[in-house]
Amino acid sequence: MLTMKIAGVAAALLLTTGMANAQSTKPTDPQIAHIAYTAGSIDVKAGELALKKSKNKAVRAFAEDMVRDHKAVNVKALALVKKLGVTPQDNPTSQALTKAADTEYKSLAKLKGAAFNRAYIANEVAFHKTVNGALENTLIPSATNPELKALLETGLKVFQGHLAHAEHVESTEK
Repeated sequence: MLTMKIAGVAAALLLTTGMANAQSTKPTDPQIAHIAYTAGSIDVKAGELALKKSKNKAVRAFAEDMVRDHKAVNVKALALVKKLGVTPQDNPTSQALTKAADTEYKSLAKLKGAAFNRAYIANEVAFHKTVNGALENTLIPSATNPELKALLETGLKVFQGHLAHAEHVESTEK
């Protein structure tokens, strides 16, 4: 059930970015910055929830990595937009991500123990697959500022590692 909800987040991200490409309207750098920051913030919030609810060492270690790494990337992103004098622009993709993540967060918050651990990790696997795909196929190719593009490329490498870590934890939690 929870995996179906995160599939909604994935669909929202892919559909919105896919629709932009189909219409030959790439997201702008301010929109890309907002989408990337939003995705990072979503993962920080989920990681903080996992740290409050889980006692599982592997899940907690993963959550600690998510909070630390996504906060660090968001700090770099904020510094970059400030340096460039760019204001991140809210957009339908960011809004869809936030709405779906809020729903997922409420569902996760109701769970306890092993059920929470499994749902949280499944959510993280699906979320990272989706965000990594959007970075690779839409956001990085659409970014026009070289510094923004470089930050997104660095983030993608980190987030690919997160996906591998989440898949490993998921395989041990079944």
